[in-house]
Amino acid sequence: MNVLLALFVNTIVNFVIGLTVAKFLGPEEYGRFALAFSIAVVVQTALYDWLRLSATRFYSKRTRDKEPVVRSTLDAAFIGVTLFLAGATGIYALVGPPLEFESSLILLALLTAVANGLFDYCTALVRARFHDRAYVRLMLAKNALALVLIGGGAFIFQSAAVALAGGVASLFGTVVLGRRALLDPGADIRAASSQNARALAAYSAPIVTAHLLYQAMPLAARSIVASVFGFAETGQFALAYDLGMRAVQALGSALDVLLFQIAVAAHEIHGADRGKEQIARNMGVVVAFLLPACAGLWFIMPSIEALIVPAQFRGPFGHYLGLLLPGLFAMGVILFGVNPVFQIEKKTTPLIVAALAAVAFGLVLLFALPWGEDASNLAIAQGGAYVAALAATVYFALRTQPVWPSFWDMIAALVATGAMSLAVTPLREMTPGVLTLIEQILAGAVVYGLLTVAFNIAGLGDLAAAWFGRRLARP
Repeated sequence: MNVLLALFVNTIVNFVIGLTVAKFLGPEEYGRFALAFSIAVVVQTALYDWLRLSATRFYSKRTRDKEPVVRSTLDAAFIGVTLFLAGATGIYALVGPPLEFESSLILLALLTAVANGLFDYCTALVRARFHDRAYVRLMLAKNALALVLIGGGAFIFQSAAVALAGGVASLFGTVVLGRRALLDPGADIRAASSQNARALAAYSAPIVTAHLLYQAMPLAARSIVASVFGFAETGQFALAYDLGMRAVQALGSALDVLLFQIAVAAHEIHGADRGKEQIARNMGVVVAFLLPACAGLWFIMPSIEALIVPAQFRGPFGHYLGLLLPGLFAMGVILFGVNPVFQIEKKTTPLIVAALAAVAFGLVLLFALPWGEDASNLAIAQGGAYVAALAATVYFALRTQPVWPSFWDMIAALVATGAMSLAVTPLREMTPGVLTLIEQILAGAVVYGLLTVAFNIAGLGDLAAAWFGRRLARP
């Protein structure tokens, strides 16, 4: 419960920071910030994401005590990757051609990649050990520092560079504050094993490659928007994607923190078949939560824009996010529902093929769709690419996973979401505001919740009945 609370706080703070940065930077400066941050995400994914994935899959309380070489290897790998990045950056600065984007923002983007990579690696370590208190402390410390340093920097200096620097400082500061919980008595980087590193990299490489292709698409889209329409339109485009993806990832991550580690534990303790059964249940739960969440977001969009989106971004924000929502839902299901099929089996190569299919389909849409006065064609192409990726990922997963969520659960979730949509459709015409937002959320939650319990979608009805039973049994 504490982990979920920390994730909820993290989600709220991330939204506040994102909106604060957008408000005080304005569309043009936020466009520069968003482009630099997208560079950071691509670099982090390429160089550091395999450490997070390996820690989540192969590090645990048991390996911490009995196989310290795993932690030693991961630590040594992080140091080695960081030295490589520093060396490559220095060499390029000396002999490389000049870049069109500001060099200071590129340097801050690389520092952001290192800081984010370190923080994600550290949180994966404590998560894999189910060290909930340490995880909560790290998340809360990061949120507090980020709120002050990133939001404060944007407010005072109105500079993309200062906002990025604040993010770097907050992440490194968090790791320093939480260093005691991250220490392993038996780990020593001198005991790192190159063979172990190769095994970890081999497991993670296909996942990282797929993620890299997915992350390259927003970067490419923002670069095209910046070159065709300017940085102001890049800011409009990026804010819609950033907040939409954060919403999906927040919900998916909250589920993944609990569900994937349960599946890993089931696989280790009870065998592969039990692990696959848990993955199937997890997939049903992910769809049951993400489908109504994404549909509901579209219905409450006018109130969201009126209440929290900075005035400079209203209109384009709702337009772009509406076009991106199907793709964001598809990406959420891929990351938190279907990808664990390959992760638990340690057979992750099909993920690359699915990502390549997404890139190919996105390019087809980009060349086929007409250009207009804004970047709508790029939003449709990016969202369509993610939908194509989901179709390809499911196709390969069908050949790997013999156990799947029941067909009834999928249909029931769709029917319940449709009923929820019918219930809240009339409310979308109301004047946007707090009361309208509350009415929409309550109406949608009640309709979908009742149907979820009635249909027992993904076993959630049984869980709800058991929870209420325990509550009623208490004196």
